[in-house]
Amino acid sequence: METIRVQFPDGSDKSFPSGSTPLDIARSLGPRLAEAALVAQANGRLIDLKTPLTEDTPLRILTSKDPEALEVYRHSSAHLLAAAVLELYPETKLGIGPPTEDGFFYDFQRDTPFTPADLEKIEAQMRDLVKRDLPFERVWLPREESLKKFREMGEQMKCELIEDKAEGDKVSCYTTGPHFIDFCRGPHIPSTGKIKALKLLSIAGAYWKGDERNARMQRIYGTSFFTQQELDAHLHRLEEARKRDHRKLGPELDLFSIQESAGPGLIFWHPKGGIVRKIMEDWLRNEYLRRGYGLVYTPHVARQDLWKISGHLNYYADNMFAAIELDDAAYRLKPMNCPGHILIYKDRLRSYRDLPIRLGELGTVYRYERSGVMHGLMRVRGFTQDDAHIFCTPAQIKDEVIGCMDFALDVLRTFGFSEYKVELSTWDKGASGKYDGAPDQWELAESALVEALKRLGIEAKIMPDEAAFYGPKIDIKLVDAIGRLWQLSTVQVDFTLPRRFGLEYIAEDGKAHQPLMVHRALLGSVERFFGVLLEHYAGAFPLWLAPVQAIVLPITDKQIDYAKSVTKKLRAAGLRAELDGRSEKVNAKIREAQLQKIPYMLVVGGREAESGQVSVRDRKLGDQGARSLDEFLAEAQKLINSRS
Repeated sequence: METIRVQFPDGSDKSFPSGSTPLDIARSLGPRLAEAALVAQANGRLIDLKTPLTEDTPLRILTSKDPEALEVYRHSSAHLLAAAVLELYPETKLGIGPPTEDGFFYDFQRDTPFTPADLEKIEAQMRDLVKRDLPFERVWLPREESLKKFREMGEQMKCELIEDKAEGDKVSCYTTGPHFIDFCRGPHIPSTGKIKALKLLSIAGAYWKGDERNARMQRIYGTSFFTQQELDAHLHRLEEARKRDHRKLGPELDLFSIQESAGPGLIFWHPKGGIVRKIMEDWLRNEYLRRGYGLVYTPHVARQDLWKISGHLNYYADNMFAAIELDDAAYRLKPMNCPGHILIYKDRLRSYRDLPIRLGELGTVYRYERSGVMHGLMRVRGFTQDDAHIFCTPAQIKDEVIGCMDFALDVLRTFGFSEYKVELSTWDKGASGKYDGAPDQWELAESALVEALKRLGIEAKIMPDEAAFYGPKIDIKLVDAIGRLWQLSTVQVDFTLPRRFGLEYIAEDGKAHQPLMVHRALLGSVERFFGVLLEHYAGAFPLWLAPVQAIVLPITDKQIDYAKSVTKKLRAAGLRAELDGRSEKVNAKIREAQLQKIPYMLVVGGREAESGQVSVRDRKLGDQGARSLDEFLAEAQKLINSRS
């Protein structure tokens, strides 16, 4: 009998009969492991537990303790959702159903819209399928047979997927019980009974293959976890997220709006939001200057030929607005600031003594986002990038990347974020046409980023085949107050644009050499960062960022003059102060100020007017007692200066 050697994660290995499955091997190691097993990893590839092994292989048996198993678990949950929908609404046609970072979704085509009541029925049906403990079974069908089968079922979209994605003469499909089949590469968990905690969350619109020219779909979102406790914690986070939703808080706090008459994805900053934005930008520009950046400003449009040279028309055209035909040439709204900074660099001859040259701009750019993907401040059509580009020699690249990373982490600390994760996106030399540049350039750039991370002592997750078309990059994702990750800061090495634009500097040898270029954005965009800040603080900005830092509340009309003088002194001292002089009860004024999340409420009545004091009420801590205005100002200024 033929045997194979299986190597286990602890370094041990053992012989098994050829054709043994990971489930067979798990059973041989112990019944508890076999019961807990969900999926396996052989030679670094995830496979079903029932996959026969016919050659020597390293093997991991994955359980609920392994993050990779959760993705498979959620993929199986998406199939469970589709099976439940077809049992309840057999006229429905299937789109796609992948796992996501926080759960799963499935796209359906159905004339009748799904309702919240339908979600309850579907979820109940899913639970019934879980109780039936139906197996997820892989079946291989000849290509033509699979196409015939799905055509007979009326599943034309599945036929499209098979024609687009299936490889070879055999097509991988999965069944869930005797009545449901789906084109799928897998893998899946053994059976529906393994799904212990699930919840359907919402219904949204989508387009087939993400293209608005295609059929409209109905997308059902859900999530699943290994335990009910984990699910409950996630649902609590979702509820917190709903309370913090910047799209709700923005209008409530009069910070910004999106005006339908102007168009989607275009942000109108109101005075209070404008104040917060100014503070953010002032801090950033001051840091630019302190760190040796030159501040520049570039036009919002440029001739289309500029974007041909940069490569954006080849690699990014779908995200650019259409050309504007003028009398001398076709122009494009800029989706990036980099070509403008390159032209500033190229405006004169540069020496190695001039390098590094750091150019920074808070530049507004425009990208054509489809209507279905825009989301408040987070994904818009017009936004301002805190963009910088550094031109340097190869010998300077590591120090410049380190400087960018230090700047990025300082941004997080300053604005109140203590946790973050770092990702290093690399290229795939086999991805023909996706990347520009020669292999030796990519190796140089990637090694510079790796070395910079080592020198900073920062661990990064490697993201293969996720680089920009012009070079590798480091992304920093902050963790907000309720544990969500947000992609903001990015540092990218670029050897391609300097070549495309023929950039040069005169080196010590007297010859012209090509500089390297670093793209660097720290906030990501002003709009997105503001939205993240708003949700992180649930609208209750720290004192130094708050649009209104203090509001003066006279108890009766008799204290109006004193309240006006207090407000005037606060403003003279540099505080953003307002006066609520309405003839309302003071408790009503306090409630309104609390709803507006104003850090300090200064209540003034007869005693305060006589003694020249203010009664201080803290937004979070409540009544703090009476004190002199000078004492309050000193305390407030200390908090502002510390950005506490």
